[in-house]
Amino acid sequence: MVLRPGVRIGIDVGKARIGVSRSDPHAMLATPVETVPRGDGDLATIDALARELDAMEVVVGLPLSLSGARTASTDDAVAFAARLAARVDLPVRLVDERLSTVTAQQALRASGRNTRNSRPVIDQVAAVIILQHALDYERSAGIPPGELADPDEGS
Repeated sequence: MVLRPGVRIGIDVGKARIGVSRSDPHAMLATPVETVPRGDGDLATIDALARELDAMEVVVGLPLSLSGARTASTDDAVAFAARLAARVDLPVRLVDERLSTVTAQQALRASGRNTRNSRPVIDQVAAVIILQHALDYERSAGIPPGELADPDEGS
């Protein structure tokens, strides 16, 4: 299956930090970019990164409970994605991110890194996992992943 060409930005929204990743222009591989502090200026920073990387889409992780139910973190991510969609001139997609942070922590432990000192890196790795999952889904299903964020929900 052929993917839509273009760079995508992956976002892992946390209470204190936002992990950011990117894909290559052929949408094959996600790699870490940076960790952005959550709060004033976070949307502007992500908007600037998207412009700098000439992104065609932003993928935001949607944290659901293991059962698939919405949580307070889900509502926070939806609101963040809506505010981001209102800010950037790009589609913003919400994709299921269950266990992405746990998977990121396990990967760092397996590589010998201490998770306590690696929190900003964990956010970036989680963003990589979210984006890679979205790329793999699109490649196998032939359709864009997740659902589009509604800019009006962020008001």
